[in-house]
Amino acid sequence: MALTTTVGMLRRAQEGRYAVGAFNVENMEMAQAIIAAAEELRAPVILQTTPSTVKYASTALYLANVAALAREASVPVAMHLDHGSSYELCVSALRAGYTSVMIDGSKLPLEENIAFTRRVAEMCAAVGVPVEGEIGRVGGKEDDLEDEGGYTIPEEAVRFEKESGLFSMAVGVGTAHGFYKVAPVLNKELITTLRGMLTAPMVLHGASGLSDDDVRDCIARGICKVNFATELRAAYTKAVREVLADEAVIDPKAYGKAGREAVKELVKSRMLVCGCDGKA
Repeated sequence: MALTTTVGMLRRAQEGRYAVGAFNVENMEMAQAIIAAAEELRAPVILQTTPSTVKYASTALYLANVAALAREASVPVAMHLDHGSSYELCVSALRAGYTSVMIDGSKLPLEENIAFTRRVAEMCAAVGVPVEGEIGRVGGKEDDLEDEGGYTIPEEAVRFEKESGLFSMAVGVGTAHGFYKVAPVLNKELITTLRGMLTAPMVLHGASGLSDDDVRDCIARGICKVNFATELRAAYTKAVREVLADEAVIDPKAYGKAGREAVKELVKSRMLVCGCDGKA
């Protein structure tokens, strides 16, 4: 089927108290793996690219890969720009055909974040594409993004939702991008509080390395979209290295296939934790 937006899938997740898995892709094999996992589990799925990923290739090239796979799929597939860093990048994603866009103004003061997000939301609204905003930074490092992090202030989140025009909201509750060196201190009660104050579906960034129980608890409290990135890269790379240990291997398809299978199995396990299996 054609690519879809995240609106229907996240609203259904919100009502059904589960989350849709959102998985960052780096190449064709990872895109194949993620959609194959969604097909096997009958799950809606979101594929994402970051600014550094599309700098390596382009929004058009990644969109073309995912759109071709989605046309052959029987489950809902959305293509999302993760951590959009500029208005111009959001324009590029929109023109390429992305069906969901994140603009990350979380480092800005509240007033500037609202204005920055609203400008993108107004542009995307003209073509029916939903926008994810962020308030209360997610710490750690992902690609060339690095931040100290910070918890979302509920009253600011309410204003952010009301004035920015966003559809979904990434909230800061103690998670961080990348793998954790020490166990994170999650403010799960904050998720419960925010759920009672917001209508926007809430997004959890920095899920790679969290325990399954922590992810499930965050979802039970109101998270509707969970992002996974670093652990997919690690699984892909580990599988490729194992194949390349045999110096006789020179066919990229051989190690690409191994990486693809490793990512598929990991994505399936994360979809089961999110509870989105059987929800397509």
